[in-house]
Parts: sequence; C-alpha cells; structure tokens
Amino acid sequence: MRFGILVLCVLFIASPSPSDAAATWYVALTGDDAAAGSLEQPFATVQRAQTAAAPGDTVFLRGGTYRMTEDQLARRRGLFARLMVLDKSGLPGQPITYRAYQDERPVFDCSDVKPSGQRVTAFYVSGSWLHLLGIEVTGVQVTLKTHTQSICFESQGSHNIFERLTMHDGQAIGIYHVRGSDNLFLNCDAWNNWDRTSEDGKGGNVDGFGGHPPKGSTGNVFRGCRAWFNSDDGYDCISAHESVTFENCWAAYNGLAADGKKLGDGNGFKAGGYGSIAARDLPNPIPRHVVRGCLAVGNKNSGFYANHHPGGGDWLNNSAFRNGVNFNMLGRLDDNRTDVDGSGHKLLNNLSHGSRRELTAINLSKCELSGNSFSLGLKLSDKDFVSLDETELTRRRQPDGRLPVINFLKPAEGSALPESFRRSK
Repeated sequence: MRFGILVLCVLFIASPSPSDAAATWYVALTGDDAAAGSLEQPFATVQRAQTAAAPGDTVFLRGGTYRMTEDQLARRRGLFARLMVLDKSGLPGQPITYRAYQDERPVFDCSDVKPSGQRVTAFYVSGSWLHLLGIEVTGVQVTLKTHTQSICFESQGSHNIFERLTMHDGQAIGIYHVRGSDNLFLNCDAWNNWDRTSEDGKGGNVDGFGGHPPKGSTGNVFRGCRAWFNSDDGYDCISAHESVTFENCWAAYNGLAADGKKLGDGNGFKAGGYGSIAARDLPNPIPRHVVRGCLAVGNKNSGFYANHHPGGGDWLNNSAFRNGVNFNMLGRLDDNRTDVDGSGHKLLNNLSHGSRRELTAINLSKCELSGNSFSLGLKLSDKDFVSLDETELTRRRQPDGRLPVINFLKPAEGSALPESFRRSK
C-alpha cells in the first residue's frame, strides 16, 4: 500500500548492532535454567534469560511450542497473574533483544494457564529500551466471569520495539499499551482472539491492539500491523490522554467470529472517546489521533470510528470497504455526555467503497475534507478496482515482515478515481 520506504528506514534504525562486549543467550525447549545459557547449553525459560542479560545483549529463542504451565507464573499480585515479566531495561543504543533464532518459530502456548480469579498476561513488559522480535503467543485464557480482560503482550515501558509478534486463537487482547513513551509496534498480527468466558462470552474487551497512554506517555506508533476476527475492535485508543498514531495498518472482520457470529463492538479503528468519565477528568488538551494509510474491510460496525471523541482527528489516505459504516465521525460535546456530529476532523484523500453508509455523523461545516472519494462525489463500481479479493488481506507477510503486496482496492486502468489515488493507494 504506502510508506514502504518509511518502514524500511525504521527497520534499519530499529536494529542497532550490539556493542563488541555484548553477549548472546539462548532459550530452548530442551534447555535447563541451571545451564550456561549458550547455544549448546541453553536456558529453559525467558525469565532465566532475563536475569543473565545486560544492555546490548541478545536472547535467542529457539523454535518449537513452549507449553506454559501455571507454576511458571513469574508474578502474581492481587488481580494480576503474569507469566513472563520483562522488567530489566537496556540503554539507548544498547537494547536488550529477545528474538526468534534465525528462521525458527518460538510459540508460547498459554492454554493451560488458568489461575482462578486472576487476569492473565503472557508477556508483561515494563522495562525500557527492549526489542521483542518474532515471538508468537497463542491460547491465553480468561477465568473470570465478570467484566475483565487478559493480554498477550502488555506494554508499560518506553523506547521499546515490538516487532513481528503474532497473537492468535486465545481469549486475550493482542498488544495492550497502557504506559510509556516512544514505543513502536511494528508489523505485528493479531487474529481470532475471542473471550468466550466473561460476560456471557460476547468478547467485548478483546481488541487486536490497544493504545491507551496516560498523560505524558507520548510518541507511540502502530505501524504495518494487521487485526482480523478479533471479538471487539481491531485497534482501540479509548481513554488515551496522549495522541496515538496508526500507520499503514489493516483491520478486517472485527466484531465477528470466523463463522459469522456477531460479537463485540466490531470497529476497525476506534480512534478516541472517553466512555462515561466525568467532564472534569478529560485531558486538556484533547489529544488528536492520527490514522494514516490504513485499510478497514468487513468490520461489523465502523471501519474508521471517532467513538464520541470530544475533539478532532486526522484521517489521511485510508481505504474502507464493506464495513457497516465506512467512516463514522461521531463526536461529543465537552460535557462528555451529549453526542453530536463530529467536528475538528481532517479527512484527506480517503477511499470508500462497498458500504451503503460511506460517511456518517460529521459536521461538514466544522471539518476539513479534501480529495476523498465521497467528497468528490464519485460513483464507483467494482470495475474501478484491480481486485476485490479479500483473501489477499491474510496472505503471508514478506520475508522482512512487511505487509504482503496486494492488488486489493488498487484503482484499475480507466477507473473513475483520480490520479492522486493511484499514487497513494
């Protein structure tokens, strides 16, 4: 789609070479935490490797399925049960890296971890200057029947890179960022996550990706990620007190089960809103989220949704197809109670097709719209596109982790779409 050059640059910057004194450590299914942690004598657990690692070091995770058990929980406090806790930090230019070894695939299966009355987090990351690369998490469970959530990767540090992580077939949120600045969530996939346990199994808290930073936690970016068949939303930044950027990300079929059953909210990108909190508790100023170069397809409710946000957002160069509503800019007054048509939004060069409701709940006199297919008054048909084959969206990623190259929603020769869409889509 877009931003290929930008992504390559970030990948280069995101992978600094360790210093000459940096060490390498290994974790393997055949390992022993009493071993040396070498390739020939690996550790058995990530937690043991963290105790050995220092800034600049790399921990290599050998391939295979690590079947986690409840007695491996690193930390249990009150409501929270955390399997792996990464709370040791690296340094600027010397991150501690936890990554898959070569082309191997380390899979952490958490299906058997069911602590009674607690929320489960597979990887709790509170350290800073860390780089997680190529790790897969599956089967994270929920045990509580009331309003709750479990998490695959919980982000509470700063200056971290979460790269090429996959989170699937569990009951938990994929990546949940709740504190810390300048984190990059790069080329990650979250799919088929559905809480079947709490609140009658509707799955209302299970997003693919969540960005909910408090005041002062700035500069957090989701780039090149995909979310599909998650029971709530693809991407959600409700209650964020600082702006979050979603760039070149895809969201499809959220709010739906693979068999078509309707589940939670079902928005592709939920960029804003503060629920029912009191007006006095709203951030000042209201953050302006950025959704740029993203794609929303077949989500149960809205593809791109302002979610009662009491301020505007930037919606730039996005594409929406066959969502309940393609672009929904619903806003609120500053009392955070009264819903109104959204104002202050900037919508530039967005593409909408395949939905009866292309753009709703927007105060056109108080927003900036330019170059969008719906503001240009174009009458598009399926023939205006090279492909509408939605199976392209879940193709295997490129070897370097970038999104697959697809023809989906690309303007065809002779399309009614102007030249600007051919360059940007």
